[in-house]
Amino acid sequence: MSILLKSLTLLSLFFTYCLTQPSLFGNSRVTKTPLIAIYNGGDDTEYRGGWELVSENAGVSAMHMTIMPNTNKAVMFDAAGFGPSGISLPPGDCRPVFDERDGNEDHYELDCWAHAVEFDIDTADIRPLKILTDTWSSCGGLSANGTLVQTGGWGDGGRSVRYLSGCKACDWEEHPMSLSASRWFSTQHILPNGDFIVIGGRRMFSYEYVPKVESSNQMYFLLPFLQETTDPVENNLYPFVFLSTDGNIFIFANNRSILLNPITNKIIRELPVLDGGSRNYPSSGMAALLPIKLNVNDPNSNVIRAEILICGGADPGAGKLVEKGIFVTALQDCGRIDIANPKATWQKEMMPTPRTMGDMLILPTGDILMINGAKKGTSGWNFAEDPNSTPLLYKPDNPETQRFMELKATTIPRMYGSTSMVLPDGNILVAGSNTNYYYNFTGVKYPTELRVEKFYPPYFDPLLVFARPIIVSDYKGIMVKYQSNFVIEFKLKKYKVNQLDLKVTMYAPPFTTHGFSMGQRLLVLGIKGLENVGLGLFQVEVVAPPTAKIAPPGFYLVFVVHNGIPSSGIWLQIA
Repeated sequence: MSILLKSLTLLSLFFTYCLTQPSLFGNSRVTKTPLIAIYNGGDDTEYRGGWELVSENAGVSAMHMTIMPNTNKAVMFDAAGFGPSGISLPPGDCRPVFDERDGNEDHYELDCWAHAVEFDIDTADIRPLKILTDTWSSCGGLSANGTLVQTGGWGDGGRSVRYLSGCKACDWEEHPMSLSASRWFSTQHILPNGDFIVIGGRRMFSYEYVPKVESSNQMYFLLPFLQETTDPVENNLYPFVFLSTDGNIFIFANNRSILLNPITNKIIRELPVLDGGSRNYPSSGMAALLPIKLNVNDPNSNVIRAEILICGGADPGAGKLVEKGIFVTALQDCGRIDIANPKATWQKEMMPTPRTMGDMLILPTGDILMINGAKKGTSGWNFAEDPNSTPLLYKPDNPETQRFMELKATTIPRMYGSTSMVLPDGNILVAGSNTNYYYNFTGVKYPTELRVEKFYPPYFDPLLVFARPIIVSDYKGIMVKYQSNFVIEFKLKKYKVNQLDLKVTMYAPPFTTHGFSMGQRLLVLGIKGLENVGLGLFQVEVVAPPTAKIAPPGFYLVFVVHNGIPSSGIWLQIA
């Protein structure tokens, strides 16, 4: 008999009402405090995930991270100006760096340390990559052909556009004067036509579109909304940006949000304010576009929901107080809204614990993982205390009192500069954390972190190993067209599969930095049919997304999920 999912019981559900207290800090007072509801599942033996240390030294502290479809390897990198890293460049391949300490403008020194690596997710082998311009607090995304397009940074990197194709021996290709403005702490997102938009940056109240290779932008578009949302600590950096299901761009900065038409460059409407505090860097809350559910019988994009979830952050005054040694408790609330509904308002929920600088990832199942971060302070060097080492699972389709579940904690603090990434097998790669200026491994409370872990979500329960589907199909080199039907063949140790127990999800891997996963997107595909084609062998026919507004062109990971247990994913390109 096949092993079934454990039935979830409400044995450990408890409620805690938070009393509203007058706040000393800005607008953090909430007159109607949402209920904190922690669903602890069944008994204490229920599997809450596991951790594995996979590398003692990744070479760099992973401030930025993504996974490359062409190689199935992760790319991790830091700033280019933070001094010696944990791995050197090949002999004779050093880069010249202007020495600002010397008054002579012609004086350069050689930097022979790598500040980027290609990380093998199976073996933990690393290959150093050579960055020429400074990538400190930059942004990026995967293009339609799987190339990493990476923009902005600090100093000489502020106007740079960099490309990494992902071939076995390839290195960065850089164009240092491609952007029209310096983009530091900005956000990048792919558009339905395959182009990229880059929004904001420090004291940069504008946006622009990434030009073609070897071209340069001559202009940008002013966005007064960004100037309106700044404050004394600039709590509108790294704005949360998502492509809505109607093709408009959702932009959230500080506590306000708008929908922007990228074709007309006009603001469509402003959404209600999300009260409670500041959500963007350096307050550093988390955000995700919840799974987009597609219906075989009604693929009309005009009726497809686009729900945004934003959790955590900090009081708007926290950044100033931490300079005085006062670490204010991070925000604990979440806001959820359907941006496709003009009449929608924010619906509040409460996390079990406060969190700033966390990551929010969409799992293959459609559940949300919140991981990394701290309970006090804000982003910045030594600006946070009390690491939040306990990941959270959020089940968006559950009743409100059964959505949050605390998972197994890590022993490694992952705060400022930490990152995480969903891997093709459903594991989570976790790396980075550096609260220090330069790399510092001794004599500090939170040393620079070069270790890499994998987190195993609850669907890796050892008792359920035989209930995991295995995809047989291979779509390598095959391009799937919009609105077309395609078949996924998979194995499962069962004689019969009920279509109601099955779903097929399609995941766009993000570019993750500073607690925001840019371009992250998961679609639940419509199922047309399910057929048993052999002993334990099945074929499920699904419908590709209807338009590029729903799923921008590019590479996606496709998963078969049966009773909440996902297969390993396969790469599929849609265009």
